[in-house]
Amino acid sequence: MRQSAFFAVLAGTLLAAAGCTVQPLYSGGGPETSLGGSVQPAMREKLASIEIEPATTRYGQEVRNKLIFLLSGGAGEPVSPAYRLSLGVTSYTTAAVSVDIGDSTDRTGRPSAGTVNVSSNYVLRDVAGKPVAKGTRSVRSSFDRPRQEFANLRAERDAQDRAAEELAQQLMLALAQNMARQR
Repeated sequence: MRQSAFFAVLAGTLLAAAGCTVQPLYSGGGPETSLGGSVQPAMREKLASIEIEPATTRYGQEVRNKLIFLLSGGAGEPVSPAYRLSLGVTSYTTAAVSVDIGDSTDRTGRPSAGTVNVSSNYVLRDVAGKPVAKGTRSVRSSFDRPRQEFANLRAERDAQDRAAEELAQQLMLALAQNMARQR
């Protein structure tokens, strides 16, 4: 009885594993260091054929530039794109912590840390304009808020740039996953 139950469980496990279509997005890899550097050649071609629409904001342009680099492996935009990517990048900053600075003028405190939230919805269309993939990705990046105004603005901008780079990486992976599913 125990032996037949064992074989039944084993057979069920083997059947489930046989129906699995999981395959890697990445090859066995080499010493590549950039994200997407070890993507299989067929997927690399698909990703490199994506044209990205122009951005309207500075942080949107940061995401776009980093995404172009990741998708093309540094080669720039495609000459004859097979896909067109629309990005809707937004950013806002929130105060993470407020501290009492010890003066008697205002007891509400001042922010001593902030968080930049950069998010993007995306729609990937083929040459005919038919949507192939769509989704949303979001990234948060924290920063310290020093008392000096210029240092404060620069810290916020650096956090925005870090978030834009990470968002571009997430978008590249999402596009690769979506394109791998559509074969």
